[in-house]
Amino acid sequence: MISNEGVRLGAEAARRLAQTGLYEFESGLTDVEFERIEQEFGFEFADDHRAFLAAGLPVNVPPEEGQTWSKPWPEWRSGDPERLRDQLGWPVEGVLFDVERNAFWYEAWGERPADAAAALATAQRRLPDVPLLVPVYGHRYLPAGRGSFGHPVLSVWQTDIIYYGLDLVDYMHQEFDEARSDVDETWGPRATVPFWRDLL
Repeated sequence: MISNEGVRLGAEAARRLAQTGLYEFESGLTDVEFERIEQEFGFEFADDHRAFLAAGLPVNVPPEEGQTWSKPWPEWRSGDPERLRDQLGWPVEGVLFDVERNAFWYEAWGERPADAAAALATAQRRLPDVPLLVPVYGHRYLPAGRGSFGHPVLSVWQTDIIYYGLDLVDYMHQEFDEARSDVDETWGPRATVPFWRDLL
């Protein structure tokens, strides 16, 4: 059952993005398409993320020079499945990179093995248990999970993780509203998802 508040947040986020005039939109994903995507990739969208994508799919535009992602909007309808798997795997791959190359270690895993290969193997065993993050745009992510909504949007770059919006609606303002002002002192996102919130 999808929550009314999740539907409201997703629809409002889509409206805010459309108001910027930065993107064109294809028709939104249908229930049949959501079912196919969720079965193929093994997760369920959060309610607000689902409602956002049901309202309309933002169409990627040619990238600007130096842009990290050539197609930052995940192409859920007709995109390359391997590319989508890469986008879904990006957060975990970034943690593994930092374990291997930057001596990162998550305290809850216990003492870090002295051997780098053993440390990496331990991280590889532990990371399948962390909550899945689903790409919204580029390296901005929301947690997966039907029945959930209102999570802060996280910017994930290896283990450098920051807030990029109080929720999906605020994220559209923070990322795409060129007239935005400085974030005021009351802006206080609270991460809701285990493991990832500890890296903020």
